[in-house]
Order: sequence, then structure tokens, then C-alpha cells
Amino acid sequence: MSNAQPDLPSENYIRVRNHKSEDGGSRDLSYPGVPEALEVGVYDNHTHLEIADGENPMDYREHLELSNQAGILGAVQVGGSVETSAWSARIAAIEPRLLAAVALHPNVAAEYETLQELDAAIAEIAKLAKEPRVRAVGETGLDYFRTGPEKLFLQQHSFELHIEIAKENNIALQIHDRDAHKDVVETLLRVGAPEKTVFHCFSGDTELAEILTANSWYASFSGTVTFKKNQYLRDALLVLPRELILVETDAPFLTPEPFRGRPNSPYLMGLTVRRIAEVLEVEVNDLAKQLTINTESVYGSWAEGLNG
Repeated sequence: MSNAQPDLPSENYIRVRNHKSEDGGSRDLSYPGVPEALEVGVYDNHTHLEIADGENPMDYREHLELSNQAGILGAVQVGGSVETSAWSARIAAIEPRLLAAVALHPNVAAEYETLQELDAAIAEIAKLAKEPRVRAVGETGLDYFRTGPEKLFLQQHSFELHIEIAKENNIALQIHDRDAHKDVVETLLRVGAPEKTVFHCFSGDTELAEILTANSWYASFSGTVTFKKNQYLRDALLVLPRELILVETDAPFLTPEPFRGRPNSPYLMGLTVRRIAEVLEVEVNDLAKQLTINTESVYGSWAEGLNG
């Protein structure tokens, strides 16, 4: 494998989080220590290592080294714009611990002024989706929390085109679904979901979990499943067949308890895995084995398609 390293994205699109806590107060900007390592390794199926955060932001290699110490085998690096998707594909092409997902995030799609401009950007995503280490189209979907009704047609148009890209390339679809469960499901049923469809950062209740089960769609759980108030997520977890459960960080966001609000990283994902095991009343090692089987069934082997 080549020793050359790709350039990091320009500062114009390395996004730094607002250093405020969720309740408007100041955040603890330090990264937590590495937790006890998982005995059976798992993959983080959704992370954003291009986003800088914390007092001492880490590059992707630092994140991955700490993750390996914690029993995390690798990750799916997810883009949300043309630039970050290209970066994700470029990094995954040379880094054996990363695969890539490429897409326009629904809120990014809504920033385009015209459908023509949006289509041109999606055409760039379609090109990236053909690369061998790009194993998913995502994150795409609908977000009714941050985008006003006058821009939702752009999100819908983008979502449907991304679905087609995933199907054309026979790769997974990673869905961003915020306050839009009904319309996301309706779209998937109307246009036809890809064979491997993942609800990233699953945010539904038991009703949505039953819909996913009926359609063999995957639910990926983030650190939000550890939050005390989110009993509905733990209830939904109990509805799903074990073979449809995935795990992720969505780093640098959604850091699991007891470090909620601090910068997140794939190396912290073991905290979420252990909480899921408690909810399901299964051994952590047994759950980890199942999660790894599930993840590789969605994205394929991390060993294939490397440059060099």
C-alpha cells in the first residue's frame, strides 16, 4: 500500500462544533479517556472524522489508533457534501480501517438555490459512488427540524436521486431521518428501497422499529440509546431482530453517557455496545459478534478495494 496520505479538507469545510452544551452552557472540550477495550471487535458504521472538535482536534489517524486500542476494528466515514464526500472516498481508498459513504446531507441539499445546481452536485456524488471503497450512499434523507417547508422539495428531490444511486451501484443507503419518519418510510416504499437500507442514528419508537422489521431495514443505534430520557429507543431496540441492529458513534456528535456533551470519537463506541447488551440482556461478546456480522453483511469486507 502507498505511504502517501491525502490532503485534509481545506478549512472552509472542516466544521468546528459550536462550543456550547445542549442546554446553552459551556462544554467540556476535552476528549474522554479510552474506555475498557471490547474483547470482540466491532465496526462504527457511521462517523465524521473530517469534523474538528474539542480543545485538541484529532486527525483521522489519531481517531483510528485510539479506536484500535478500544477494540474498534474500523469505521464507515460519512460525507455530507460534495467536498466531504470526496474527502471520505479519498481517505478510504488508502486507509484499510475505513470505508466511505457519500451523499449530500438533506440540510445541505436544501441550501442549493435551484434544482439544476442541486442536480449538478448529486452528479458528483454519483461519480464518487462508483469507487470500490465507497460502500454506501449517505447520509441522505429528510430533516424537518432544521429546514423550513419552502425548501423541503429540494430535500425530497435529493433523497429520491440518492436512493437511485444506491440501487444502481448495489450499495447500502444510510438514511438521515429527523422528525420525518412517515415521509421517509413513504418515500422508500413508493420508489423502492435499496436491498441494504440503514436508518442511521435510529430515532424512532416501537412503531417505526416494527416497520423496519417488516421491511428488513437496519436500525443503527448511536450514543443516544444511553441517554436516560430515551427509554423509547431502548424499547424499540427490543422489537428489532438482532440481525437488523447496527451501532455507530456519529462522531463528533452524540457522545454516550457518562461523557455526553464532550467530543465523541469511534473509540468511545464500546460504551454504547455495552449499554445495548444490557438492554437486550445478552453477553457483550455475543452482541459484538452479531454486530460485526451485521455490519459486514451491509458494507462488505474492509480488506477489499484498497489502492496500492
